[in-house]
Amino acid sequence: MIEKLFKLQQHQTTAKTEITAGLTTFFTMAYILVVNPLILSKTGMNFNAVMVATAITAIIGTLLMSLLANLPIAVAPGMGLNAFFAYSIVMGMGYSWQFALTAVFLEGILFIILSLLNIREAIINSIPADIKKAISVGIGLFIALIGLVNAGIIETGMFVGNNKLDGVIVKLGNIKSAASIIVFIGLFVSAALMFKKVNAALFIGIIVATIIGIPLGLTHLPKFQNIISLPPSLAPVFLKIEFSKIFSWNMLIILFTLLSVNVFDTVGTLIGCCSAGNLLDKDGKIPNAKKALLADAIATTSAACLGSSVATAYIESASGIASGGKTGLTALTVSGMFFLSLFFAPLLSIIPAAATSPALIIVGLLMLKEIQKIDFSDITNALPAFLTIIIMPFTYSIAEGIVFGMISFVVLKLISGKHKEVNTTMYVLAFLFVISIIIK
Repeated sequence: MIEKLFKLQQHQTTAKTEITAGLTTFFTMAYILVVNPLILSKTGMNFNAVMVATAITAIIGTLLMSLLANLPIAVAPGMGLNAFFAYSIVMGMGYSWQFALTAVFLEGILFIILSLLNIREAIINSIPADIKKAISVGIGLFIALIGLVNAGIIETGMFVGNNKLDGVIVKLGNIKSAASIIVFIGLFVSAALMFKKVNAALFIGIIVATIIGIPLGLTHLPKFQNIISLPPSLAPVFLKIEFSKIFSWNMLIILFTLLSVNVFDTVGTLIGCCSAGNLLDKDGKIPNAKKALLADAIATTSAACLGSSVATAYIESASGIASGGKTGLTALTVSGMFFLSLFFAPLLSIIPAAATSPALIIVGLLMLKEIQKIDFSDITNALPAFLTIIIMPFTYSIAEGIVFGMISFVVLKLISGKHKEVNTTMYVLAFLFVISIIIK
């Protein structure tokens, strides 16, 4: 049954490797179960209900990615997009969180339509080869930065005068802290095991770091009687969509922003993760791209109904891929773990953020290998690729890196007389990107 569903032999993998990869991915992204409700609760949404909505959204999206696309990619409510939901739509524009959920619902419907019409797949296929490789490298630097920040080894958000520059200026953090200690131990353990060709190296590194965190005061063991609990009610946020005021200029801007950011978050993640895992086909295309994008779109629509922000493919999936994950069985494992999290949330919460940092840092290293395939001999290819790479970690955004890379690619090809290397889709996308920058 498993072989028929996921074609393990064809992908030269085993069930054990796939399950281990799924566990690795889950533990590197499980933070979303707490962080997403923390952010959305600032709008007045019920924290516990949003936590359940977050878990169920991840279950649905990742299960669809597994069964439809047979890819080792996890889907869950996305960071950045949840902040836009809370701080821009609700707290900034003054709309209700119910109105924000409506925007997410409409975006999901539009994504389903765009996916069925192959428009999102056409976008992926229109991206130049060097920028696709640069996306993988940029995500690698981004995910490594996330790992370093989670551990406190690097600090972001320094103040210049009274202005806080989040994610723009960075400095060395406290490398003597308990968090830094378990990161370095987990990092070296994982690296040593990888040298020994142990597929579970990253997962073992997370477990070792978590155990070492106990005497250091970072890992807090729950009381035995509190390990298992029934999930809270979803009722406070379930189906709270409201369609009043949807025909407004602000709704149009909100939808355009959500679409422009999320489409390239997902596209970038799919390209970067599949490239890192050598999962792209001989033409450099994502296998089952249409089904993967449809899974992401359905997950976003479901998220709105359940009471959560926009769902997207997770860059932390690269940690599972680095552990050997190649098929949907990895994603199925992640989905199963999110289901268990509904009942074992206290137990899963013992893993400190710093314990997952070694996996993210090593994944960042592994994703850098694509840089050697970029054509640096041609400046019209090299500069857009370089901008794609550096903008991602500097802005904390996959989408912004792609925007800068694609606009610069079109401009450079035009002014250098190489316009024939630019396809129609690229011209349209570059134009839309410029418009989005103007109206922000």
